[in-house]
Amino acid sequence: MRIDPHTHSTASDGTESPAEVMRSAAEAGLDVIGLSDHDTTQGWPEAAVEAADLGLEFVPGVEVSCQRAGRSIHLLVLWPSGEDPDFLAMIERTRVARVDRARQIVALLSEDYELDWDRVALRAENAETIGRPHIADALVDIGAVSDRDEAFVSLLGTHSPYYRPHYAPEIADALAVVRAAGGVPILAHPGAEGRTLVSDDVITDLAARGLVGLEIDHRDHSEAQKARLAGLAQRLRLIRTGASDYHGSGKKNRLGENLTSPEAFEALREVRG
Repeated sequence: MRIDPHTHSTASDGTESPAEVMRSAAEAGLDVIGLSDHDTTQGWPEAAVEAADLGLEFVPGVEVSCQRAGRSIHLLVLWPSGEDPDFLAMIERTRVARVDRARQIVALLSEDYELDWDRVALRAENAETIGRPHIADALVDIGAVSDRDEAFVSLLGTHSPYYRPHYAPEIADALAVVRAAGGVPILAHPGAEGRTLVSDDVITDLAARGLVGLEIDHRDHSEAQKARLAGLAQRLRLIRTGASDYHGSGKKNRLGENLTSPEAFEALREVRG
């Protein structure tokens, strides 16, 4: 059984619709596929219908933006209730903050580049969560950068004069809300150096607060980081997962390039209850 629980669609910063992600998953030979857009559940209904038609098991998820002492940390949350008011209010506050932050960045960039909000909104199309990837796409359109990767290294990186932060809940608070909503929280790409690198001490603390798993097998992790995280997962009794973090053509990540084992998936399902 081939299981990839972490993907993105046009509901956030992917380039394929939720249904298209499901079709791509079937073409990639997957059996179980999760849709986990940033801070939104918008893509779930469309994805669920298409997955059922294709004979795939669909896992509803959200990649929840969090922070710890001002540093960005992401939670991959599987099976949260799409009707829990506290969970929905938490991700909606962050989603709105992402849009406000994007407007600030575009306003700053527009002073030096032929960029405006309408161009970014056009690139975002029907996305519920508008963020830096859409600004990156607009920058590609005007020839300021060659692709999203270059945009994030230069104009949209955290050290850029155009960068602005956005609100995100403290991760300990987010974990409490997620668990109350029936979600199974996994630390997303915690070994991604220069992006969302999380220390051993923080992971140990989060394990005591309800964290269930670590996304270890991920394109952004070196072999050294995988070994570090695997040791932590064993010591802290966290479930080891893997995923593509697929964004369509928005990133080089390919569906099924990293997977969650059937044994780990069943363990996650048992936590769900």
